[in-house]
Amino acid sequence: MSEFQAYLQLGFNHITDSLGYDHILFIMALCTVYTLIDWKKVIVLVTAFTIGHSITLALSTLGFVNVNPDWIELLIPVTIVITAALNFFYVVPKASFSPNEKSSQIRYPIALFFGLIHGLGFSNYLRTLLGKEADIVNPLLGFNIGLELGQLIIVFIILSIAFVMIELLRVQRVNWINILSGIIVGMSLSLIINNEFLQSLLA
Repeated sequence: MSEFQAYLQLGFNHITDSLGYDHILFIMALCTVYTLIDWKKVIVLVTAFTIGHSITLALSTLGFVNVNPDWIELLIPVTIVITAALNFFYVVPKASFSPNEKSSQIRYPIALFFGLIHGLGFSNYLRTLLGKEADIVNPLLGFNIGLELGQLIIVFIILSIAFVMIELLRVQRVNWINILSGIIVGMSLSLIINNEFLQSLLA
């Protein structure tokens, strides 16, 4: 296995790891209001998130940005809570491809901005793998592509489940959004409350 392939697999495993489910929760929060028929909107949304985390992943790994990882680990679940909470205010359009879906426009800059924070979280993991390795371009590229492949699989699973629940089982879309968003908010708040860095700040 080449170095590129090794880091591609590490990136894929990192974002799909159920033990580190915070990034999975964020992607779920982004996609909760959509189903498979909204795939074009989701591609734009996920692309915004990808651009954000790719920028800080590269800058941080290359040493141009250095942020205390404790703050990042605290901020990541905060981004999840905010994103999921916004879902409660989402107005379901009357037509699936309505051009005037104003309630979702804010999601794109939010995905981009929060992607910057998640990129710093990815970089903390990648830097521990790299150690003092001289050539980091191939590992960085491979890791980032691995993240994207894992991310796309997660998105497809979430949208497929939503499609089954809403289009086939006829669950009210508003109910689906609120229930799933509530679960995500609850799990994310648990991550915040149990964050060791936050507890040390409040001690």
